[in-house]
Amino acid sequence: MTKIAVTIPEASEMSGISRTSLYKLFSEGKLPRRKNGKRTLILVEDLERVVKSLPEAA
Repeated sequence: MTKIAVTIPEASEMSGISRTSLYKLFSEGKLPRRKNGKRTLILVEDLERVVKSLPEAA
């Protein structure tokens, strides 16, 4: 079964984006986050959208 939401450490590991950069994306409104009690979750589809929107390397 594939996860539809991941924690911040899992999102960082999956995407290669640092935790600090993930928090910056949250504050800029570029990456939405969900709360389940104290846990912060990120939908995998939102994480994929952000990674795909990054500029291509030259």
